[in-house]
Amino acid sequence: MNWKTNPYATAALTLAIGLAGAALAWLLRFPAPALTGPAAFVSLAAIAGLPLSVPLLLRHACFVIIGLSMGTGVTPEVYETAGQWPLSFIFLGVSVVVVFLCCRSALRRLWRQDRTTAILSAVPGHLSYILGLSTQARGDLPTISVIQSTRVLSLALLVPLAVSLMGFDTSKMGLPGAQMTLLPLAVSVGLALLLGLFLNRLRVPAALLLGGMIFSTITHLSGLVIGHVPLWASIPAFIVMGSLIGSRFSGVAMKTLRRAFAAGLAVTLIAFVVTVVFALLLVQFVALPLPQVLVAFAPGGVESMAAMAVIMNLDPTFVAAHHVWRLVILTFLAPLILGRSNG
Repeated sequence: MNWKTNPYATAALTLAIGLAGAALAWLLRFPAPALTGPAAFVSLAAIAGLPLSVPLLLRHACFVIIGLSMGTGVTPEVYETAGQWPLSFIFLGVSVVVVFLCCRSALRRLWRQDRTTAILSAVPGHLSYILGLSTQARGDLPTISVIQSTRVLSLALLVPLAVSLMGFDTSKMGLPGAQMTLLPLAVSVGLALLLGLFLNRLRVPAALLLGGMIFSTITHLSGLVIGHVPLWASIPAFIVMGSLIGSRFSGVAMKTLRRAFAAGLAVTLIAFVVTVVFALLLVQFVALPLPQVLVAFAPGGVESMAAMAVIMNLDPTFVAAHHVWRLVILTFLAPLILGRSNG
């Protein structure tokens, strides 16, 4: 068997490149190095033509551990800010619609995309769902995939950089305080994985991530489990997450990359600017930290933004709730507009 078609060989190569990227990003003091380093390095390697992949079981474990990390950060004090969430949800909903309309217009006018491809390329999130719609609606699937993957990658790099430029420390990894011991961690991972797979069968968005977060929240608030996910478990999960983001470019033809990558960057820039504007507007009305609102509003991958929340020690419940709300909006918005455009 050729090593390029061997899933174990390609997975090992992907993780090795991701680990090297994390190490270099840490040495260069790049923001959120365990996530941004692998995302950048693996993306470059994939664009260069290397066959890269992350096995499904490893993805599941990564999502569950990040979810567990989020759950350990939920404290009773977190719910004191819940009264500010309704206004924040409204701001997020409006920003999602504005991002979508601006991106669709840019793709139609500047890149001359057909109506279906422009709509599905402009949707700010829900990547797997959008790719599924693309096959049914006869959009240009390779172009949509590259544009959407570029958005996920670029925001994973842009958000921590923006937060760092605001003067906040983004170099620390993991949550402060006591760490979970091995047995509670192993049991938590196993049971949270089962919960995540159950939620996945119910078609719940980001099921494995939410399964980890829900399980961890319940066990920590009840006192059954004490401590945060240890760094030796959380940092590899961040590296896998970053490697997964980058591996989405593997196998994409260079012709497609050249045609769609610039459009993907434009879509990302529009989404980022709109996100910053709405985040700045919201913090004028509510007492929430700007980095927290920015990570919650940024239309990047749900799992990558969740990992960002853990790395930056932000309110995990706030961030997760907003990203799930964004997915709910997009679940109805995308087919609604797509149906109208085809009608």
